Amino acid sequence: MIKNAELMQEAMAAFAGLLEEAKAAGDPEPTAMTLATSDSAGRISARTVLLKEQDDRGFVFYTNTLSTKGRQLEQHPRAALLFLWKTLRHQVQFKIEGVVEPVSASEADAYFQTRPRGSQIGAWASEQSQTLDQRSTLLQRVADFEAKFDGQIIPRPPYWSGYRVLPDVMEQWFGAPFRLHERTRYEVIDGSWEKRLLFP
Repeated sequence: MIKNAELMQEAMAAFAGLLEEAKAAGDPEPTAMTLATSDSAGRISARTVLLKEQDDRGFVFYTNTLSTKGRQLEQHPRAALLFLWKTLRHQVQFKIEGVVEPVSASEADAYFQTRPRGSQIGAWASEQSQTLDQRSTLLQRVADFEAKFDGQIIPRPPYWSGYRVLPDVMEQWFGAPFRLHERTRYEVIDGSWEKRLLFP
């Protein structure tokens, strides 16, 4: 049991408030976040994905588990997330680091059924991160799966699911003139959440 859990909840509440501010400010994609992962050799990859859920445990995104990110998370189940909201003040960043665990099958099934049908078909048609010989191959696979599932509820592919980042570091970064930014870091140290300010 990690001590001072109220500090974690404080940071999570701060994140939720900033996300709502970004939505209200008209950010075109407020849930977009950079996701950084690494393999067992330490090779790092980063890409932009969308946050699909934040709960009292962590931050959830979904993907093809056979993709580069999925394979890296299997080898090294830690990740970093970074949100950048340019619409807020002098820009705001929120950074999250932590252990990653798969969501449950029931969570993944429920979320998959909320996706647009075209996105559901795409999850079946795309062999994400694998070599594609030509664009027409992908389009033909889309057509094939549209025909296969015509008139049916589309099931979740067995290789498509979600991951939850369980934070042990969260940091708020508020932009300020002359690069005198305001940084507040929440971090688990020796089994206890701690909060401190950082120089910019």
